[in-house]
Amino acid sequence: MRIIGILFFILIAITGIAFAVLNADPVTLNYYLGAAETPLSLALVGALGLGALLGVIASTGVILRMKRELSKLRRERKNTEKEIMNLRNIPIKGSH
Repeated sequence: MRIIGILFFILIAITGIAFAVLNADPVTLNYYLGAAETPLSLALVGALGLGALLGVIASTGVILRMKRELSKLRRERKNTEKEIMNLRNIPIKGSH
């Protein structure tokens, strides 16, 4: 399984290098404070990285809420298991 992961990583790296070589044409990026000229591949990778970062930031609240809920459910499960064990240890009195 590890070999498949390494091969996949090498394939992605080769694809990325080919992408960078084939898209080396300079483009002008205009932003509020000025402009910069950069290779197209760098601009696209930067946009991809910025989008991924914004996605992680946007999902952080949901992830933290889910972790908090998971912790609460684990505590409840632990308390329920203790209660079940206590109920099992109570001697049963005969009704006859």
